[in-house]
Amino acid sequence: MSTNYAVFIRHGDYHHQAATPGAYQPFPLTNEGEEQVENCIAKLIRFSQQHDLTIAPTLHSSILLRAWSTAEIIRRKLATIIPNESYSLVETEQLCERSVGSLANLSISEIEQVVQDDPRYERPPSGWKSDSYYRLPYPGSESLMQAGERVSAYINQVMSTLPENASLMQLFIGHGAAFRHAACDQSMLGFDDIKKLSMFHAEPIYFTLNEDTGWQHRAGEWKIRSQHSNYTD
Repeated sequence: MSTNYAVFIRHGDYHHQAATPGAYQPFPLTNEGEEQVENCIAKLIRFSQQHDLTIAPTLHSSILLRAWSTAEIIRRKLATIIPNESYSLVETEQLCERSVGSLANLSISEIEQVVQDDPRYERPPSGWKSDSYYRLPYPGSESLMQAGERVSAYINQVMSTLPENASLMQLFIGHGAAFRHAACDQSMLGFDDIKKLSMFHAEPIYFTLNEDTGWQHRAGEWKIRSQHSNYTD
């Protein structure tokens, strides 16, 4: 029986400020990142052919530049490879990385100092950036788990609109931490796996959704995280 696939694609490598939460940094892909996306397209085409799938004509992307650029490169290239199909791109905040709200684009040390200097709050706990349930106490902030719940809800909504068993491959282009926490929210990853795993840049991970069994990992590799690494998007 045919089925529909959802595909997580983390954006390609991008220019970013060191020691700063990457979530809302507004910087473009590096040359390496663009090459990663080109390689990703070849893998998507090959997987669709091997499994007799059609790439859904609408791509869904985070509104952040690095994700949009990744999605737009894919969209343009697909249009040249499959000229009889028209591809479009939907940008949404629902696929963005975890937001630190009004503290966006401050360095980690600056964020910690702001919170410490605020008489209402204590300094953030050690390791707060990778604490799945910690939320900075400022407008617009969310925890990593809240971001994952947001992403998983959006993916479920989009997938529910596809014709059943149409053999479609729906692409979602976004960010590593939010995708991993979305996978945890849907029990595709265990909570302890979040800290052990990451995502390669522009490497697709394929899964299916089933009303009885939930999200099922079908293909594509998670990246094994270094023991001493911190969460990055």
